[in-house]
Amino acid sequence: MKSALLFPGQGSQVIGMGKDLAENYSTSKQVFDIVDEALGEKLSDLIWQGDIEELTLTRNVQPALMAASVAAYRALLAEGFSVTSIAYMAGHSLGEYSALCAAGAISLEDTARLLRLRGEAMQEAVKIGEGKMAAILGLEINAVKEIAELASDLGVCDIANDNDPKQIVVSGSIEAVNRAMEIATEKGARRVVELTVSAPFHCQLMNPAAERMKEALENTEIRNPSVPIIANVTAEPVINSDEIRSNLVKQVTATVRWHESINHLSQKQITNAFELGSGNVLTGLVRRIDRNIKCFPICNSQQVKSALERME
Repeated sequence: MKSALLFPGQGSQVIGMGKDLAENYSTSKQVFDIVDEALGEKLSDLIWQGDIEELTLTRNVQPALMAASVAAYRALLAEGFSVTSIAYMAGHSLGEYSALCAAGAISLEDTARLLRLRGEAMQEAVKIGEGKMAAILGLEINAVKEIAELASDLGVCDIANDNDPKQIVVSGSIEAVNRAMEIATEKGARRVVELTVSAPFHCQLMNPAAERMKEALENTEIRNPSVPIIANVTAEPVINSDEIRSNLVKQVTATVRWHESINHLSQKQITNAFELGSGNVLTGLVRRIDRNIKCFPICNSQQVKSALERME
């Protein structure tokens, strides 16, 4: 039976994530040590006993969530888990970097540095107070695309995340996103929620960040991954390092096609998936996309052991 490994993005962070893993597995502890050294600071202190607002800063949370995810993956390996039982890996936004790191495409040190830069570049691309993101619940993707197009008369309004059949996130300039929220309500959205984020991710306003990532990725060694990665920008598996590099640049401004990514796993008869690192956001999304795929979070040593039993 083949499984998929899933890696969460921003919004899944909690203080203390990965601490139990680091206390129970030396290989997991080593992940946090390597990330600390790569960044030249004790990010692990912030992750385990810091302030949640500081952890949630984009520059911190991106490498932090990756460290927690890779720590969970290394714990699985320490318990004798075989990569041959995994058909695909996929990550939500920054989680794609976690997946690539786990699959050996990018070193842990480089992944930490890339995500620190990515977080800073995305934060600096748009002045605070000029951008916004909102989740539109209860409308399908085509309806939200029409809404975003109508709202674009007032500025940038793009589809940032296609998360599940009835949860779509729009991103862009404040005026345009506000208008999209109004139109969505008029068109019968079940709920419209302004997201608490520090910048409007995955939209055209992120072009300056994409340029910075392009330069950084050109100077980073990327290898072919050991397992196919479902790319955010295509919702298709990729194993070629040049394609991966190109996708990661596009990913900064493009839609995270998570709904389609899980549909791809379904089409490939994947029945088990495991969300590595922190929280269960992706587990919930998978449940709403396809109940035939059973998804289980792996955040601590007990869940590592439970997951291994399910993989047998």
